[in-house]
Amino acid sequence: MSDASELPERKEEGEVSPEAEEQSDDSSEDEAAGETDMDFLRNLFSSTLGLGSAEKVLDELTLDGVAQYIKSGKCKNIICMVGAGISTSAGIPDFRSPGTGLYANLQKYNLPYPEAIFQIDYFKKHPEPFFALAKELYPGQFKPTICHYFMKMLKDKGLLKRCYTQNIDTLERVAGLEGDDLIEAHGTFYTSHCVSFCCRKEYNLDWMKEKIFSDDIPRCDKCSSLVKPDIVFFGENLPVRFFTSMKMDFPRCDLLIVMGTSLQVQPFAGLVSRVSKSCPRLLINMEKAGQADPLLGLLGFGGGMDFDSDKAYRDVAHISTCDDGCLALADLLGWKAQLEELVKQEHTRIDSQDKKSSEKSEASAKASSASVAPETKKEE
Repeated sequence: MSDASELPERKEEGEVSPEAEEQSDDSSEDEAAGETDMDFLRNLFSSTLGLGSAEKVLDELTLDGVAQYIKSGKCKNIICMVGAGISTSAGIPDFRSPGTGLYANLQKYNLPYPEAIFQIDYFKKHPEPFFALAKELYPGQFKPTICHYFMKMLKDKGLLKRCYTQNIDTLERVAGLEGDDLIEAHGTFYTSHCVSFCCRKEYNLDWMKEKIFSDDIPRCDKCSSLVKPDIVFFGENLPVRFFTSMKMDFPRCDLLIVMGTSLQVQPFAGLVSRVSKSCPRLLINMEKAGQADPLLGLLGFGGGMDFDSDKAYRDVAHISTCDDGCLALADLLGWKAQLEELVKQEHTRIDSQDKKSSEKSEASAKASSASVAPETKKEE
């Protein structure tokens, strides 16, 4: 399931140096990528040769089995991998749904092809379509979903190791996940930078928002080059933090929760294979995703999800919307009332803030209008 908050494809894993990093960081990024590749190969060979043990830690391969495991106290380092599906109930359109998807409604921008709106080379020559679209989808116009607040509860209860997100809508941050809690694999609107390698001046969310909603093409105050939100376009590389963090996080993971993603975009999708062989993996999605290729499975090359075979021992698929799945899991954990109250309180707070902001803007506009003195009539 893809979403306008989730850009659909990225550079392959070997291409690690992000545009946002200085040239001096290139060697450390290449080294980090090489080390993570070695970790993956070690796990692959271990699995293929039958080395190591695959301990079964779930009593049953159901949502209730996952809940019992969490309640056992043995689960203290949960990683969430999330994509488009966690934000669709907030009102953000997806990419590919026929008729309603983002790509089906880009004709008004006169693009050579739909994906061009997210290609860096096209953006540098024709930034207008992207910023017109950004105005429609800009962060701050949507509220986090039940799924976002479920992850916030995991954090508050000391269970969340990290959230790896493909989304660029910043709703994880709005829900209360902070910088250290998040790996924004496909970048974020939270910050922006001048596209000039010689400048790279940083701008914050409010600066960019003011430009976009004034219908101005954002340009650097320092060098007049374009300023682009720090989202990863086609032709750009993922942030180096994605590669360095996954090396540390996934070997320690004791429960992987995957929500709202088709697990088709690399290198993000490959993260599911980086947890230990004993680590349970829960998928909450509208359809099964990330399953191992049957042919590779016969050859002994595992790594993908296995929900249905006789050898399945750790993977659970809960087919539903992300919000319904999180509510169901929260209910089994005894957290449902707490989660619903958290959502209610936070949405009320956000609505109140929006109302105050709107009233402040109206008052400011009236004051500005009143301060303009009327034209004085000439004396005869």
